[in-house]
Amino acid sequence: MEGFATLVVVSIVTVGVACAILYILKVRYFASDEFLAHKNAIASFVAEHNAIAGYVAEIRSRGTFDLGASATGGQAHLASFQNTSHWNYRRDRNVANYQAPNVHNCSLQVVRNASADPIKYVMKYFGIKADEAHLVNVEDLGESIAGLEEAISNLQEREASITVAVNPPAFILKFFAKDFMKQVGVELSPITVPYPVYIFEYVSAGGNSSQRTTFTLNSPTIDALVETLSLKIRWKKSAAGQRALMTTRLRNLIKERDNHTCRYCKISLAAEPHLLLEVDHIIPVSRGGMSTEDNLQTLCWRCN
Repeated sequence: MEGFATLVVVSIVTVGVACAILYILKVRYFASDEFLAHKNAIASFVAEHNAIAGYVAEIRSRGTFDLGASATGGQAHLASFQNTSHWNYRRDRNVANYQAPNVHNCSLQVVRNASADPIKYVMKYFGIKADEAHLVNVEDLGESIAGLEEAISNLQEREASITVAVNPPAFILKFFAKDFMKQVGVELSPITVPYPVYIFEYVSAGGNSSQRTTFTLNSPTIDALVETLSLKIRWKKSAAGQRALMTTRLRNLIKERDNHTCRYCKISLAAEPHLLLEVDHIIPVSRGGMSTEDNLQTLCWRCN
């Protein structure tokens, strides 16, 4: 027992010494002329990164990230539920969630059908109708999510380039990655994409079993939903169904048409490899503008 205690003490001391050595090496590296020279050389690039980080927060605050809700359990918050069983074999059981608007409590058959045909069932049970108003809402959601996805991806690419440019020692990246970014001056964004998630959930009466189907609205699934709505609207011969669809494919088409160049300031992806480009409606949708090629243009994030 004494030998084991001695071994534990020695291990703790060894770890402590190793941490102290790493800390000293870290402090020396960040104070070195080499690091400071690299930091100074990329200062303007870091400033651009931080400006985009602020823009990411702006996209998140003004964007649309909600769509539809389930009617099941709409008044569940007015009551409380308790399992009052006193049987000796009582155990934790599955409990249905009736208070979440993104959860539709349903039969096992609906859960399985939703797994096979998710868009049809999300539209049916979460109130997304095949009309012009809902199509515009879905497209707005798609633009918000695509914009946030691209901006966050741009930040990550810039952070990778900063790491390559400075090329710090391996131990810095392994143990002090966040400290490294802070010392360089990079403001790391905590924002992630708040994808709407829809859940079809079945819970048996006794709570012994449960099954669920989960459907996440990201760019590919939003594109599929937009196209499904458009086909239904087109079938109804609505004018809204005849317009172009604001999808990832259309955004990429507009950027390619404009040679990945901002229509306003003329800066291009060729001149600035990390340029964040966006597709903008010339006449806003709110003023009757359509998602057609002649009403779309490529702008850099600053001009937009």
